[in-house]
Amino acid sequence: MTRTFRIAVRLFAGHRESVGASELEVEIDEGSTVEDLRSVLASHPAIGSLLGGAAVALNRRYAESHVVVSEGDEVAIIPPVAGG
Repeated sequence: MTRTFRIAVRLFAGHRESVGASELEVEIDEGSTVEDLRSVLASHPAIGSLLGGAAVALNRRYAESHVVVSEGDEVAIIPPVAGG
């Protein structure tokens, strides 16, 4: 049987406004990757459609899709930033 755990995902800007909170708690399977986490978040009605250009940070570093998310990791969704 696969073990699951809950992880808090920090939200900023439009993501935070859409959810109505600065953090969203989700349940993922042990061994899940950043891409798996994005899939779980994509099913959330308030944030799913906003993830397209967002980056994921684990422990204050941008994380690629293949990186495994561990219990206790600090996770943040970083919205796209425009600059000039």
